[in-house]
Amino acid sequence: MTNRTQQHSPSSTPSSASGVSAASILTGAPDGHRRRRASRSLAAGAAVLLAALTTAPALAAPSAVAARTADEGPMTATTVGETAHAAQAADTAPRTAHGRGALLSITPLGRQTRAEIIAQAQKVGMEAGTARHGVAAYRLTYRTITPDGRPTTASGLLALPTGTSHRPLPPVVHTHGTLAYRGYAPSVGEGPDRAVSVLYASAGRAAIAPDYLGLGTNPGRHPYMDARSAASASLDMLRAAHSAAPKLGAVLDRTVSLTGFSQGGQVAMELGRELDRGADPRFRLGMLAPVGGPYDLDGSELPGMFDGRINPQSAVFYMSFFLTAQNRLHPLYKDPSEVFRAPYADRVEDLFDSDHPAEEIAGKLPSRLEDLLTDAWYAKLQHPSGALLESLRANDRTCDWKPDRGVRITLYSASGDRDVPIANTRSCAKELADHGAKATVVDQGADADHNTSFLRSEPSIARALPVAR
Repeated sequence: MTNRTQQHSPSSTPSSASGVSAASILTGAPDGHRRRRASRSLAAGAAVLLAALTTAPALAAPSAVAARTADEGPMTATTVGETAHAAQAADTAPRTAHGRGALLSITPLGRQTRAEIIAQAQKVGMEAGTARHGVAAYRLTYRTITPDGRPTTASGLLALPTGTSHRPLPPVVHTHGTLAYRGYAPSVGEGPDRAVSVLYASAGRAAIAPDYLGLGTNPGRHPYMDARSAASASLDMLRAAHSAAPKLGAVLDRTVSLTGFSQGGQVAMELGRELDRGADPRFRLGMLAPVGGPYDLDGSELPGMFDGRINPQSAVFYMSFFLTAQNRLHPLYKDPSEVFRAPYADRVEDLFDSDHPAEEIAGKLPSRLEDLLTDAWYAKLQHPSGALLESLRANDRTCDWKPDRGVRITLYSASGDRDVPIANTRSCAKELADHGAKATVVDQGADADHNTSFLRSEPSIARALPVAR
């Protein structure tokens, strides 16, 4: 699921989570303090699980918003001053749009030149051959709902190319992998998720990266591995971006491309399903290209935690995150001691409060599921039933739908992935095939771990995404 995706994602319950390996790519540490903490954690033996939290190069500082370089040119007719004014006016703009997806604010995050974008991508390990323009990044805050339907707010990243024409920009939504810490979300942390979004925008697209509920500037805890609410918040972020773009001198095309890593792969599939069903007539699904998603928690991800296909430390992280988050949605236990052994029962729920970085969490958890779980739950997880089975199956429907014939689907994975086994991807392809839909499966190899699967897939995805014509 990527912890950076990191944490894999348990997007699969456990792994998808985003993967430890993969996570490092997609979640970067925002500052030097974070890097020092990560180093201590790695030294402590949590390296595998925390790979996804590897520091990535930062975007230009907010002070750079006012700086313009020769190759950037004007972002259509919008000046920096006009952009700031638009941000201040966002709360009062369309007074009729107070529902889901209503834009509340726009915060400029900085601008980067094409050269800076290329250098940043290369430092993170990504190919940057598609970069063409400079990019301006913004944090959007918007209205959405909680898993139980109550009003709340959320945030996300919008990256737009500078110096392009007035033609509509093809929107591409990048959904991130497992993140335990709100400060690593795309619109807040200057890590890999922002780097890849900026890279996609540099080719001539509107890149959109939701932070998810409970992450970024959003209140509360993250409902980890709840595909439905993650897709719901992501759809509302797309709506907010549609409203924000004209204020920033841009217009979004109707056809939307979706991609994501680890937990984000699961979210991308669920969001694709909703768009294809006509969730918002302003958008049409055109392309799906998720990487390493935990699409099959019950049949692939969870079994992989017990048969050796998933790294033990990753399994501990994902399982802890998954159970504590799902217990708030589908009550699984009354007291943590029913599930977790001492001393972990007294700390595990507090660790996953969205305010603890994964590198801090890992040092306070054991390295094996046998040491984390009580005997009863260690056995129960190998033979799920009741509320546990319901929570797993509630998130195992993301590939169980019939896409429109015009939707292109490519599922990326790697047979060497030990965070989200490739069996998840094969299961997804089979479900789609059962509905008469063809999905191309790309295996990045037995030598590719979770993180590497994303790095190897990114160039193909970047080239396949549509660009403004």
